[in-house]
Amino acid sequence: MRSPGWKKSPGVEENDHVAVIQILYTISGIQYPDLKPARKQENNQNMSRAAEHAYRTIRESILSGEFAPNSRLKEAELVAQCGYSRTPVREALRQLAAEDFILLNRNQGAQVKAWTAADIDDLFQLRALLEGYAAARAATHITLIQLDKIEESISQMDAVLSSDAPMEKQVEEFLVYNNVVHTTVWQAAGSERLESMLSRLIDQALVIRTARRFSLERIAQSHHHHEELLNSLRAHDALWSESIMRSHIHAARDALLVRDED
Repeated sequence: MRSPGWKKSPGVEENDHVAVIQILYTISGIQYPDLKPARKQENNQNMSRAAEHAYRTIRESILSGEFAPNSRLKEAELVAQCGYSRTPVREALRQLAAEDFILLNRNQGAQVKAWTAADIDDLFQLRALLEGYAAARAATHITLIQLDKIEESISQMDAVLSSDAPMEKQVEEFLVYNNVVHTTVWQAAGSERLESMLSRLIDQALVIRTARRFSLERIAQSHHHHEELLNSLRAHDALWSESIMRSHIHAARDALLVRDED
């Protein structure tokens, strides 16, 4: 730290002052501090933040449908969109590939993953297992506040389905409240690891949902599960809650796969 009266001498460069300070340290027998590790750490932190921002930017574009399934992601365009250099963008792409959002092909770059019927079935089978387990745990841990939150969300979904809003808006609003019901059950299960695993599966399901769209009729057909799930949770019946949740997830899978049957 410079003393209050310190002034840079005319014609003397900053590096000259650094050299003088280093000499004084040597004379006094004190080791001059090496600032390189601190600077390197700061650079690493900046790069990590840049990669995280690029990851979120690209991920949101995939989830929103801006980057459609099978579309190729050009590195130069991603760099321009994210506002960072190629290095953090490449790190973001590696993370998205690890999470199954994109495919990285040598000499072909990145491509948004397209989900086949088999992929969708596999994803929802995993969801049924994990969310069924979450519902069983939640039945024995859920609080009155969480039960009221689920009940309120179900009431909101009822209102959405009976509204005169355009179908696309109805579906969008319904899925918002549907997400509240599911995440509340996860939280009531009391397992951060389980919640993290389900969050990843839900993100992947959102990509499929954005690309294929739900049928409002199919949504209404599976909605009765929500009320029965609430009853099972209020009864603190783990087996009942697990069974209803699994049936509900399978119904959601069928709502997406029905397009392949048309």
